[in-house]
Amino acid sequence: MTFFRELAEKPWLAENGPLALSVAQKETNQFPAKTALKFFLGVVTVLFFLFTITFLSRSQSNDFQALSGEPWLPFTDAYQLWINTGILLLAGICLQFAVFSLKKQQMNLFILLISCGCLFSCLFIFGQINVWQNLYQAGFALAENPANSYFYLLTGIHGLHLIGGVLALSYVVWQFWLKNNNKKLVDNLTLCTVYWHYLFVVWLFLFALLTGNTATYKTIAAFCGF
Repeated sequence: MTFFRELAEKPWLAENGPLALSVAQKETNQFPAKTALKFFLGVVTVLFFLFTITFLSRSQSNDFQALSGEPWLPFTDAYQLWINTGILLLAGICLQFAVFSLKKQQMNLFILLISCGCLFSCLFIFGQINVWQNLYQAGFALAENPANSYFYLLTGIHGLHLIGGVLALSYVVWQFWLKNNNKKLVDNLTLCTVYWHYLFVVWLFLFALLTGNTATYKTIAAFCGF
């Protein structure tokens, strides 16, 4: 909730006057990557929110068939997605403990945990691709049904964000080996961990959204005024 509280601050008011503003500017200048990440997560949140609105609106069309609810639909039993969810959770846990081990100068444990974090992240991506392949082979092609299109679109965008995170994490670790700046690595790795936790929360939301049944969509749409 700190993120939203900081967005709601009003530095022009007395209680958040010049002194508070100067402190905030000092923190921003010291670690601009933290501010950049907050801004980026805000943009991504708005993006997924807009996709959700269009999804719920489209779900009320006659040609929309939910991907779960009936026994023959692919996500009535979404065990593959549950497995992928567990893998992504493990990735975030590994990165979180990698930060702890780095602070304690346990470098061997840090290398193991950071490697496992990257490995689990890649396994999640491959697991999602496997779900796509199984979905397509079962006859749920991209253009056959709006629900199919949204599933490929939303999981694809989420996967691209995770791939970007893996690349950023690799760059952070590479910079550490070049410059051996432990303090900077802790700060940057902490931001990467926050990003992974954020993507996990987004995935839980997408999981619940994309595996809902027709009745669920009608209820949510009616509540939202569609």
